[in-house]
Amino acid sequence: MTQAKPRFRTIEEYLDYDDGTDTRYELVNGELVEMPPEMPINNLIVSFLFATFLRIGIPHYRLVIGHQVVTSSTKVTARQPDLVVHTEESVSAILSGSRVLQAEMPPPLLVVEVVSNSEGDKRSRDRDYVEKRKEYALRGIAEYWIIDPNRSAVTVLALNGDEYQEMGCFQDNHCIVSPVFPALEITAKQILQAGM
Repeated sequence: MTQAKPRFRTIEEYLDYDDGTDTRYELVNGELVEMPPEMPINNLIVSFLFATFLRIGIPHYRLVIGHQVVTSSTKVTARQPDLVVHTEESVSAILSGSRVLQAEMPPPLLVVEVVSNSEGDKRSRDRDYVEKRKEYALRGIAEYWIIDPNRSAVTVLALNGDEYQEMGCFQDNHCIVSPVFPALEITAKQILQAGM
């Protein structure tokens, strides 16, 4: 017997749902979307960036792996970026008792997505390059990084109005240009190799 996927009309319904597994989900247009297991390099990249942001003076409590962000969409959607760099306001808001960063709460400063399989999985690629790009921009997140190990590229997008402007698609030993973190001195190669 096939069990129907649950549909959610509100974030609260989604937050109350428990399927009894440790499966990671995002909520997209009211439907659960199972997140595939991460490639081992993806977790290393996120850990490396976490440590890098600590070194440039971002307080540890503003760096988070696992916070979900409600995005502006026609239907109820909550995304879970690989890394979130909060503002003081957004971290205070989510720590006020909410399990997700609600739409009415201040947006984080930066979200980072590490693409799981851009060459073999068009849905994964479209999710990070198209869908999340629109959603994070409408949510007012100042900067969005797409890290793509398959393409050996780091794309930095900066918010300009309600759309992102590409600051660059960085590869090899090219230094990342980040309007939010102008003092950051790191290359695409360092990120893609997780500092190894």
